[in-house]
Amino acid sequence: MKTSVLIPTTGDIATVREHAALADQLGYDSVNCSHIAARDSFTTLAGLAHLAQSVTLATAVAPIYHRSPASMAQTAATIDDLSGGRFRLGLGTGHRATVGGWHGQDIGNPVAEMREYVALVRALLAGEEPPAGLRWNSSFAFNGFSVRPDIPIYLAGLSPAMLRLAGEIADGVVLWACPASYVGDVVLREVAAGRARAGRELASFEICAAIPSAVADDPGVAYVGIRAELHRYFGLPFYRAMFAQAGYEADIAAYDAAGDAGAQRAVISDAFIEDLCAIGKPADVAAGVARYRAAGATNPMITNIAGTDLRPTLAAAVSG
Repeated sequence: MKTSVLIPTTGDIATVREHAALADQLGYDSVNCSHIAARDSFTTLAGLAHLAQSVTLATAVAPIYHRSPASMAQTAATIDDLSGGRFRLGLGTGHRATVGGWHGQDIGNPVAEMREYVALVRALLAGEEPPAGLRWNSSFAFNGFSVRPDIPIYLAGLSPAMLRLAGEIADGVVLWACPASYVGDVVLREVAAGRARAGRELASFEICAAIPSAVADDPGVAYVGIRAELHRYFGLPFYRAMFAQAGYEADIAAYDAAGDAGAQRAVISDAFIEDLCAIGKPADVAAGVARYRAAGATNPMITNIAGTDLRPTLAAAVSG
């Protein structure tokens, strides 16, 4: 059974390296880095390739609007080459607040634009004629460099439409802040519909679900940390729609009614956190991972919770 981990790109670089090396030693399937306002995910993964020599290296995920398809293909092919063919490209749309505020770009029709983007990246990696698109175009071609043409591409998915697209055109889906119940109730159904649209079986498709996890003597510390992280997601439209569809409309309403950030964090329910996370003793973390597998996640991805130590969590998550 596969288990992956997201390595935070924040904090001391020695700790980042230690976590990646430990995941490699413990037999994790992949080490992932998200593309947040910290270290660049691609550069970090390239720097970890010689320390974690067996695991797949992956972005989870890189927004498509901050790199052109040609730049994305070139970067992916370079890290794949540096790592000996161990790179996986995880792509997402990001959010309007960051795409506009950080990069001065706009999100138009995210599903249509993702479809175009992936088609162009795949063509460039394969050395094929780049297809013409409404948003994305390129005349780029690799020269003097042999590229692995079938570098896996995973898509971040929240909405049913993006989940169906992932099933249709990608090799896997990356789920972020998706409770286990949403994986079983919505993700499997929509991804399967996308696979069927492409004439493919669900069995060959990877479902990589992020699980905020912590081995903690005092679970309350982890609850404080995860509430602080979830606070920003409850303010983002894409996540709010997914939380509502997962059955947590009451949490959204309580968040909206709260007077300030502290109150907003406090009203995120224990039920939501327990559906989303794996927190407690090592056996509790292992049970949380098993719960996601039972819901349909083929490759659960451990993520760290602020204020907790990732090292014992890494060991516990693969102990079952």
